[in-house]
Amino acid sequence: MGSEQMRQLSEKAVMRAEVLAARRALDPTRRAQADDALVGQVAALLRRWAVSTVAAYAPMPDEPGGPGLLDTLAEGAELLLLPLLQPDGDLDWAAYTGPDCLAGRRFRQPTGEPLGLDAIRRADLVIVPAVAVDRRRMRLGRGGGSYDRALGRVAPGVPVVALLYDGEVRDHVPTEAHDRPVTAALTPGLP
Repeated sequence: MGSEQMRQLSEKAVMRAEVLAARRALDPTRRAQADDALVGQVAALLRRWAVSTVAAYAPMPDEPGGPGLLDTLAEGAELLLLPLLQPDGDLDWAAYTGPDCLAGRRFRQPTGEPLGLDAIRRADLVIVPAVAVDRRRMRLGRGGGSYDRALGRVAPGVPVVALLYDGEVRDHVPTEAHDRPVTAALTPGLP
């Protein structure tokens, strides 16, 4: 690994730690308001765009979107796909059929039949978690590369939207060759 690549990894780790610490410190009331605002924006997207299949994620306790995200997506789409983390870190996909289909404490994933790594190609809209996104629309994730691999399979022209809390859109996010951009980043925009 070259010195430039080591520097980028270090910059990513520092930014990731900073943003995740700020998320953990977020007042619960403020977090709930932010999640409600984001879910409202996602509902508006679903109404505005004719979407039948959405690939998304089940938010962890400190991730944008909160508990209302999946119900809103399930109501607005015919099929909601959620990731199944594979042993090699890649993402398979399964249908979301309700909260009782989720297993896992931190990383919640559906218990249904795996549909294959390429199931994300069915999606008309992809909603991804992110730690930060920059003005070039480059996304910083949690560091495993799972979503970067999955985003490489998204059909051309399909919007990829990252959900963030206020202050998580940055001027610059350190990137590597494998990092994938998003189409847009939604933030709550709270005063």
